[in-house]
Amino acid sequence: MKNLKYRLNGIWLISFVFLLIVANTNQLIAQDTIPINLEKVLELGGADNLTIKEYKERQELSLAELSKAKEWWLPEIYAGAQTHQLWGAAMNTDGRFFLDVNRQNLWGGLGLNANWDFADGIYNAKSANLRSQASQYMTQAERNQQLLKMIDAYYDLMTAQLNYNAYQKLVIQSDSIVQQIQIQVEGGLRYESELLLAKSNKNHLQVEMLNAKKEYNNASAALKKLLNIEQNVKLASVDESLLPLDFTAELEMVEDSAYLNRTEIKANEINFRALEIERKKYTTGLFIPELNIGTYGSYFGRINGNVSPMFPAQYPETQQLYPTSALNVSLMWKIPLGAFTYQGDKKSYDSKMRLNQIEAEQFKVQINEEIANATSDLQLGKEQIEIAKEGLDFTTEALNQSIERQKLGTAIPFEVFQAQQFFLQAQLDYLKAISAYNKAQYALKVAKGENL
Repeated sequence: MKNLKYRLNGIWLISFVFLLIVANTNQLIAQDTIPINLEKVLELGGADNLTIKEYKERQELSLAELSKAKEWWLPEIYAGAQTHQLWGAAMNTDGRFFLDVNRQNLWGGLGLNANWDFADGIYNAKSANLRSQASQYMTQAERNQQLLKMIDAYYDLMTAQLNYNAYQKLVIQSDSIVQQIQIQVEGGLRYESELLLAKSNKNHLQVEMLNAKKEYNNASAALKKLLNIEQNVKLASVDESLLPLDFTAELEMVEDSAYLNRTEIKANEINFRALEIERKKYTTGLFIPELNIGTYGSYFGRINGNVSPMFPAQYPETQQLYPTSALNVSLMWKIPLGAFTYQGDKKSYDSKMRLNQIEAEQFKVQINEEIANATSDLQLGKEQIEIAKEGLDFTTEALNQSIERQKLGTAIPFEVFQAQQFFLQAQLDYLKAISAYNKAQYALKVAKGENL
């Protein structure tokens, strides 16, 4: 009995611990749900999206390259000590050879070397400055595109969430209908086959509800990927309804001025100017000289010590040092015959500039397509919303009337089931129409060069 008592106490203890674990787990699951709205999505996306981070880092890289390009005019300063040993034979300046030479000397001082390649220095610095500006525009362009993807993903999440909620409500409603028919069958007012159909319809709605939940989970995972959020959390929109936006967008034809606001066009124009400047290194830059200056001041003299070819002295004894200094200046014009004859570098930059112009035309074609698609989606979206809203009102009223007649026993269960299906389809049509319309609003803003 005593052992049995201990065993029972142990079982109760294990059960209590298990209940605590389950309770804490449920609490953690509840805490892992992150409520979001569109404003929160844009805030998180702008800060944590990996693609936006990549382009920001590319912008920092262009700034670093600009700093590097500005270093060209600064000289190099050196300081230190140097020893020189020579054993064996050496030749004098007049051509005579000396044998059994043992020469050692020490140099210690401070010097400066400066090289100014004016063509490279000036043109590279200007080009790097322009490319840094272009990088900023490309960062903004990619940021707009990534935020646009997040907006689309958020509306997909909202549509899936509201659709899933609608199925949940209809499952509860179907369960109530099954209970009503159960009572009517027991009272002899309904056939059992009608009860079986009602139960089958409830099961069908449960399966569709799980499919809707699957779509909701997939939409949540896609948005979390864009936001760079761990997949073990759950995203839930705090918006209880999906309403059409109205940015009072003017749906006019695209003019040339519409291109001026697009950051891609601005970056392309600046890159073209950078190529023009770099090209000058191989045209007018060929006639610009290069200046070299080298100077030093030091002490130089003979040293003595226990030295040998294999084991030179680490601490040689200085015998006599003399002050010495030097200055070398050269101003040289380099004449690259290959550059004048074949002009390979110049032709290469000419080709790059033509490619840049083609890229600008491609951007314009792309912008035309984006504006045309967004404008068409907005125009058709208005009509879809009106039609879908009217259809949703019809099916909502029809479903309510069918349910009321079902309560009174005057409606055929199949009529209620069909009304539920029509209601679900009408609601999904309405949600999709609003979602597509709102996406088109943001797409048009970006297409016309507005920043998100």
